[in-house]
Amino acid sequence: MDYKDYQHLVFERRPHGVLLITINRPEVLNATNDRLHWELTQIWLTLDRDPDTRVAVVTGAGRAFSAGGDLEMVEKNATDPSRLARTVREASDIVYNMINLDKPVVSAINGVAVGAGLVVALLADVSIIAENVRFTDGHTRLGVVAGDHAAIIWPLLCGMAKAKYYLLTSDFIDGREAERIGLVSLCVPPGELMAKAFEVADKLGQGSQQAIRWTKRTLNNWLRQAGPIFDQSVALEMLTFMGEDVREGLQAIREKRAPRFPSAR
Repeated sequence: MDYKDYQHLVFERRPHGVLLITINRPEVLNATNDRLHWELTQIWLTLDRDPDTRVAVVTGAGRAFSAGGDLEMVEKNATDPSRLARTVREASDIVYNMINLDKPVVSAINGVAVGAGLVVALLADVSIIAENVRFTDGHTRLGVVAGDHAAIIWPLLCGMAKAKYYLLTSDFIDGREAERIGLVSLCVPPGELMAKAFEVADKLGQGSQQAIRWTKRTLNNWLRQAGPIFDQSVALEMLTFMGEDVREGLQAIREKRAPRFPSAR
């Protein structure tokens, strides 16, 4: 794909080989529909082929980074098993294509991040969050396994004890706490977020490209080792999409209430 082919990602070239990528569905808090979910698998391949981009900065339009999968997409996954094989492939491609991209990615987490949006936010090589932002993995709150990305990287970022707590409970984390436990690289005041992201990106864009890219490639072998753990988490996530709990979780989100899962009655 070429940049002009993307419908829900917009691009701005900046100095020093920095490309700003903005997730652009602000009317729904940048939630991922089928098209955006697929575009998030492809953009890393496009970046890899772009000789003019050395560093990517990813953020969200408006007041959110990305509020997870939109409810229509989630409902289709929960009612149409034929979609699940494609969803498994795309969920895997987002993660592995980010891992296999040697060029560094900086995330500027400007608002709520859930689901596929959180994958991009936390798998970025440098993650910078505004201190007022709150986010959650959210999978168990919906009634499905914490797949997508959590099993491959949360224990490495913040340790198993914190990873288990937040992934099992789906409690929200704010920017300061995320930095304190090591889940993100940096936490800054909201008004300084983009300036800090561009400062880091400019430093990376002006550094030794081979040294930076091969350092990233080497470090990402920690994630590649965890590949089978991630693969199982995605498969089990799809399995729970076929159960009763996800339908109750979806209804609870629509009605803005706590879920009453059949498996817990």
